[in-house]
Amino acid sequence: MRKVKKTLALGLVLALGVTVFSGCGGKEGGKNNSGSGSETSVKVIDVDLTSEEYAFGVDKDQTELLTQVNDFVKEINDDGTFDDICNHYFGDGTPVEVTSGTLDDSKDQLVVATNAAFEPFEYMKGDKYLGIDMEIADLLAKKLGKELVIQNMDFDAVCLSIGQHKCDIAMSGLTIKKSREKYVTFSDAYYSASQRLIVKEDDTEFDSMKDADSIAKALQGKDSSVKIGVQNGTTGKLYCEGDEEAGFEALPVTTVGYKNGSLAVQDMINGNLNYVIIDAAPAKCITEAINKVQ
Repeated sequence: MRKVKKTLALGLVLALGVTVFSGCGGKEGGKNNSGSGSETSVKVIDVDLTSEEYAFGVDKDQTELLTQVNDFVKEINDDGTFDDICNHYFGDGTPVEVTSGTLDDSKDQLVVATNAAFEPFEYMKGDKYLGIDMEIADLLAKKLGKELVIQNMDFDAVCLSIGQHKCDIAMSGLTIKKSREKYVTFSDAYYSASQRLIVKEDDTEFDSMKDADSIAKALQGKDSSVKIGVQNGTTGKLYCEGDEEAGFEALPVTTVGYKNGSLAVQDMINGNLNYVIIDAAPAKCITEAINKVQ
């Protein structure tokens, strides 16, 4: 199956506690230039720290659903639908709002677990859901002739909810990882992703570094007085704390977990963190949004 990897430059509106999003889109490019250059502006270091793939996590007991999901992933790649959806967020298209039904055991429903604070894959505008995964979820439910119900929860509860049979499928920018197979069966991969480092605009230490090894070496030279913010339950957290399966050596820093990357970046701006490590696509969204309001 064809994998897709994009260079992202996206928009996001952030509010602490409740994250409010506007539709994102824009031309591909490098660093954001909209910031004023003040100490509260932020930037993403344009180096992939990891290489990973997203997939959907299906209830282990629903083997028919897994087959249907894999067939659907192949179909939307083959007929160009996936590219069209990506264009809503990476190009000049318009994001499509998705409506969730109300959970009702008497109805034939597809119940999706997600963490809607991960633009451009899943986020909210009012009571509507937007994002690549949410548009795919909507089309999948229609393909299966089911009503879509979206259950929004903390990211580290997403796979657990599938394992407990509370939801049918996790669609939440979910990296394929063996330890998660305790709770879900992964579909075929549909997106190639990576982690990126976010720093304050005036931090030039990493500007000349062009590869992941250089950045890792620099971070390994830090100590526990250095604080790195991550989203709980994500690859970014594993990158900082170490993970044998992924081949990550623990960094000698203090790792601080947050419900989402937006909160982590805001805390860095407030002076409570030195860096943030999160997935590349949300990193672009968050930094551009924050720089627009500085």
